Amino acid sequence: MNNQGIVQYALANLKKTGEIEAKWLDNAPDKVLDGTIALTLSDRTIKLNIEIKKELRNIHLPKLEAFAKEYYPFMIVAQSIFPKIKQELRNRNIAYLEANGNIYLNQKETFLWLDANEPITIKQKITNRAFTKTGLKVVYQFLLDDTWVNNTYREIAERTDTGIGNITNIFNGLKDEGFLLPLTKDTYIMENKKKLLEKWIMAYEKKLKPNLAIGTFRFVDNDTFFNWKDLKLKQGQTFWGGEPAGDIYTNYLRPEELTLYTTEPRNELMKNYRLVPDEGGNIKIYEKFWKVDIEGTNAVHPLLAYADLMMQGDRRCTETAQKIYNEYLQNKF
Repeated sequence: MNNQGIVQYALANLKKTGEIEAKWLDNAPDKVLDGTIALTLSDRTIKLNIEIKKELRNIHLPKLEAFAKEYYPFMIVAQSIFPKIKQELRNRNIAYLEANGNIYLNQKETFLWLDANEPITIKQKITNRAFTKTGLKVVYQFLLDDTWVNNTYREIAERTDTGIGNITNIFNGLKDEGFLLPLTKDTYIMENKKKLLEKWIMAYEKKLKPNLAIGTFRFVDNDTFFNWKDLKLKQGQTFWGGEPAGDIYTNYLRPEELTLYTTEPRNELMKNYRLVPDEGGNIKIYEKFWKVDIEGTNAVHPLLAYADLMMQGDRRCTETAQKIYNEYLQNKF
């Protein structure tokens, strides 16, 4: 479903309530957003500037919040929105409309909240090989150091634990979407790196990170959680990610959940750090998927810390992520 289809479908479903008249005006402010819609309820018409997304992720929230302030009144229209993201949109009082007609709008004298319609399934397109589980490991290396696009296929495969036969498909995928441009017959340059980073985070959250999950745990001694910095992690094997990494890099965030990336076997992890499995626990552990680490720190690279925090979605994590981006990443992207 394209952008126009998403809006028209959403407005048609909204009208089925019998209480709301809805019209797409298609005149975007400053040509930044995707258009304007008019909603009429009880003889009162509200015009809303809209941004359209097929699928919404936590990484989009800071930008949507900025739009909501700059282009008030604002609404995000999407084919489908996950329940946790809808909750976060409501927390930030950002209006939203789904293609199925579900809506949230809290503006002055108007309050609408409909969440009873079944979500519309998003059909998956043919996957770009650069954003498969394998491709994401290679793209991560390119995001860390874009000069690697000009290393040999064998060097790239060895650095990323990827079969050499996959590299051609990954390069083609990056070229197809305009992220890799040829300079000469044998050399390339990375393009649109900020957009590539955003796309990598979205695909990492959906395709790679779930497959890296070792488990969810808690400490045998609950006090250890509050003294997590005192834990002696196995050097070169286990690293803090997510909220702990955010705190290490910014000294701004008090973690409510601990994230670890490791090559240690599960039984060794439990013994070394006195962990017990607990589905409701506050420690999440993932397989380490990269080879070269940053010397002198027990945290993941700032890029991965940024990604983990942006995927959390809540304000304290996105603020910390922005601090990491400003200090460690913005010169590269």
